[in-house]
Amino acid sequence: MPLTDMPIDELRDYRPAVEAPGDFDAFWRETLGDAREAAGAPPGFRRVEDTPLVSAEVYDVRFPGWGGHPIAGWLLLPRGAARPLPAVVGYIGYGGGRGLHFEHLEWVSAGYAHFVVDTRGQGHDTPDPVGARSAQWVGGMMTRGIESPEDHYYRRVVTDCVRAVEVLREHPAVDASRVVVSGGSQGGGLALATAGLAGDAVAGALVDVPFLCHFRRGAEVASGGPYMEIVQYLQRHRREAAERVFGTLAYFDGVHFAARASAPALFSAALMDPVCPPSTVYAAYNRYGGAADMSVWEFGDHGGGGPAQQRAQYAWLAAHGLGGAPAAV
Repeated sequence: MPLTDMPIDELRDYRPAVEAPGDFDAFWRETLGDAREAAGAPPGFRRVEDTPLVSAEVYDVRFPGWGGHPIAGWLLLPRGAARPLPAVVGYIGYGGGRGLHFEHLEWVSAGYAHFVVDTRGQGHDTPDPVGARSAQWVGGMMTRGIESPEDHYYRRVVTDCVRAVEVLREHPAVDASRVVVSGGSQGGGLALATAGLAGDAVAGALVDVPFLCHFRRGAEVASGGPYMEIVQYLQRHRREAAERVFGTLAYFDGVHFAARASAPALFSAALMDPVCPPSTVYAAYNRYGGAADMSVWEFGDHGGGGPAQQRAQYAWLAAHGLGGAPAAV
C-alpha cells in the first residue's frame, strides 16, 4: 500500500478548522442522562463455568446501554491476582463483535481486568432494536440515521461505550481510579469518544489507528473501509446536501471528543493506512485535551503496529502508573 496521505512533517502540524456543533455538549449531556435514567435492571455478571481457561475467571455480562437496551460483554479477571484490579475496557473494530471469551487474553494475562464490550448491531449477541427512521442508508452503519444526530447509529453505540465504563467502575474487583479505554479502528474511535465524554472516570486511553475522526477528510482520501459508505451515500443522493450529512456526523467526530478529553493517551497512526488515513488520526491527536503520545508506523497499513504496538502499550501504561496487577505467588 503506497504512501498516499500527507508526509509526517505535515501531519505533525495538521490542525484542520473543524468546528463542533454549538449544542455538542448539551446533546451528549442529555443523551447520557437519558441513558442513565432508562437503565432499569442492574447489570448482570454470570460466571462462565464451561471454559478452558485456568488462569482467568470469566463472566458473561449484560448491562444497560442506550435506551436501557441490554449490551453484551465479557469480563475476564486474572485468577489469584490482588484486588482491586486495574482494568482495560476494550471496544471492537468495525463489523465485529465480542466473539468468544478466550479470544481476549492479552490484557488478563498481563494482570488487568478486561471488559470486552460487544457492539450493537455488529456483534451476534447485541442487536440494535432501534434502527433508523429512514431506510435511505448504504451498506453498513455509517449512514444509518444520517438524517439527524438524534437518529444516528453512533449516538447509541457511543452511549453504550460510556455506560460500559460507568458499570465497570462499580464492580468490586475493579479499581475505579485505574480504568483505561482501548481499541483499534472503530474501537479506537470509540475509546476516544469515551475518553472525551467520561471525564475523570477514565484514567488512560489507548487509541489505535482510530476510525470516526474528521469525517469529511476521511471521505475525501480513504480508499477503502467505512468512510466509503459516506461517499456512496452522497453519490446516490446527489440532491441531498453534503453539509447536512457532515452536520449530523459532526456530533460523532473524534476531533471534538479529543478536545474534551483529559486522561493521558497513547495514539497510533500507520502512514500507509487506506482505511483510516493518518491525517484523520492526527486531526484528533493534535486537538487532544490531555497529555498524548503517538506511535508512528511508517510502513504500516490498517493493522498499525500489531504486536509491537501492544508491547508499547504495556510499557506506556506501566510508565503512567497503570501497570497490571502482579501474579499470585
